[in-house]
Amino acid sequence: MSSDEKAVGPVESAAADGEDTGEGTTTRRPVTVFLGTVLHFSADPWVPGHDDEDDPLAYHLFDPGALVVRDGRVAWAGHDHECPREFLRQGHVVDHRGCLIVPGFVDPHIHSGQVDSVASPGGQLLPWLRDYMYRSEMRFVDAEYARAATSFFFDRLLECGTTTACVYTTTHPHATDAFFSEAYMRKLRMISGKLLMDDDNHGSVPEEYLDGPVEEAEEECRRLIKEWHHTGRLLYAVSPRFALTSTLEALQMAGRLYHESRHTDRPLWVQSHLAENQDEVQAVIDKFRDTLDPRSYLDVYDKCGLVGPRSIWGHSVWIDDGDRALLADTGAGAAFNPTSNLFLGSGLFDLDGAGRAKVRVGLGTDVGGGTSYSMLQTMNEAYKTVALANTYPHPSKEKDRKTLTALRAFYLATLGGARALHLDHLIGSFHRGREADFVVLDWAATPLLERRTEVARDFRERLFVLATLGDDRAVTQTYVLGEPMLRRCRPR
Repeated sequence: MSSDEKAVGPVESAAADGEDTGEGTTTRRPVTVFLGTVLHFSADPWVPGHDDEDDPLAYHLFDPGALVVRDGRVAWAGHDHECPREFLRQGHVVDHRGCLIVPGFVDPHIHSGQVDSVASPGGQLLPWLRDYMYRSEMRFVDAEYARAATSFFFDRLLECGTTTACVYTTTHPHATDAFFSEAYMRKLRMISGKLLMDDDNHGSVPEEYLDGPVEEAEEECRRLIKEWHHTGRLLYAVSPRFALTSTLEALQMAGRLYHESRHTDRPLWVQSHLAENQDEVQAVIDKFRDTLDPRSYLDVYDKCGLVGPRSIWGHSVWIDDGDRALLADTGAGAAFNPTSNLFLGSGLFDLDGAGRAKVRVGLGTDVGGGTSYSMLQTMNEAYKTVALANTYPHPSKEKDRKTLTALRAFYLATLGGARALHLDHLIGSFHRGREADFVVLDWAATPLLERRTEVARDFRERLFVLATLGDDRAVTQTYVLGEPMLRRCRPR
């Protein structure tokens, strides 16, 4: 044991995080010190023009480190030998040495209504939605199924280390109730809202899955907002699915809901899909040409009052510099969904273009278009997406080629996602006072990961190996407000 390790005082195993009361609950201790390699961010580490480098001022690495949690919030983070002794006297120590401790992953784009349709072979976006997704989501009409599927969904998020997400449910109000109820029970920081969809898009959406009159959908939204917005850690997002399945009246209603709240102490969020697929983009322009004369797909949403702070736009693949400028200027965010974009052949998100325009970007799984709940696997696909963009559609010269470092990938999955959702004052880092949601990752979770990590030259390479070869098996424990959520915690 190193001298730094000796300085931290008595150590309990990771399994001793709480004491079982015999009733399936654990007693809460006022202060807990978690030991391990601690990593978090205060800014994007990307260095424009030098993609293979990382800004050393943007991230904080403590190895060996300590994270102190008091009353569900971060009280201190730093090198373990510098941990204030009052914390060691007040609380107990949980040993995660040999593991990496990072803020809980933040997924800005995922569908709880698609748990049973992930990995559906349906071609590109529009026929895939028609042939699989809509019919799968219709199963949520059954309230018991909705509750069971939602519970399964949260289990998968937590086993992958995701503690916050912006989530699409279905058009059924009780499915959104089930979502919020389950999230509230688990004390999670979650954003969601009833899916708004009142246009069958030339018969591709079954009529029974559509909303009724716009006034009725608005009434349902207002009831859900009143009941769930700011209840516990829950937040409501006005959620038109995308422009092709919403009438102009429905989009304008969604814009009114959003704008009514903007200057109150409880503003709403907005989520929708944007420019995911080229056929979709053209169909949207054609649909609204006579009524809105849009410059672009994003312009449709903007003219309906939906673009602004706390609005998050899934995919954003086929957008231009004007769209990026609008997103950046209004404080809107973009969700980079590489596994979904590759699975459906939608296209390659321009991470460099978004970065240069200063768009807020988070890394999203987009399950069920995405094929994994794991943000580690999503980092893996994000790296490949950036690499592929060097040769498609036009080859780049060696000096102009882009890459995605592991540090930036972890930023996008933590603080980047929190910033895209305007939640970085609450989550996404270990700055003092932040909500203590974090994940513990095992460098040696699989034989391959362990063997490859052992020969890594430095921390950055070790982190890249974890982002490339890691998955849910690398998650040793997920903590929400400092409390363990997984039963499978492995003491080191």
